[in-house]
Amino acid sequence: MSKINILDESVFNKIAAGEVVERPYSVVKELLDNCIDAGATDIKVSIEDGGIKNITVEDNGCGIEPDDFDKVFVSHATSKIKTEKDLENIGTLGFRGEALASIASISKVKLTSKIASETFARTCEVIGGKQSETTEIGANNGTIISVGDIFFNVPARAKFLKKPKSEASEITNLVERYILCNPTIRFKYVVDGKEIYQSTGTNLFDAIFII
Repeated sequence: MSKINILDESVFNKIAAGEVVERPYSVVKELLDNCIDAGATDIKVSIEDGGIKNITVEDNGCGIEPDDFDKVFVSHATSKIKTEKDLENIGTLGFRGEALASIASISKVKLTSKIASETFARTCEVIGGKQSETTEIGANNGTIISVGDIFFNVPARAKFLKKPKSEASEITNLVERYILCNPTIRFKYVVDGKEIYQSTGTNLFDAIFII
């Protein structure tokens, strides 16, 4: 009798999520990497309850092409590499092809994005890996992604999360490093409705002074 099972997509996505999404700060890191790869010069990060309840990252980058909306949360789908040869000369950040799929499989996500050449933005929701239909709305150029209720459908992982204050502290340390490593990008960081950092995006000296 066969003992080897071919796992359902929803199951292996949750397993993969454990490799990419260790805690809320992992989500923030992947989303910030995507903002930087998109050429953003303004990035806002907002978290609630240490990122467990909600993480929202907003940028003014290039946005997501309308034709790509149905591919954003598909596992193994990425705009950062095309062929095996690209792996020899990587110039982008992030966990290519797995980050957004993994995040969406264990949380409730809302994505809104607009490219400069389009009149309207597009938006969709993904709950536990299941994506809704894409609709058009008004929004500025760039991307807004909101990630809520992390590990809501994986209680075994959720119980290992730290208290909100500890999770928030890890995210704060991460954001500080991004501000220092990217001094020409304007960052705004908000925790539970309170502004913690607002960098100028001018130079490294100002970034150091703000931190």
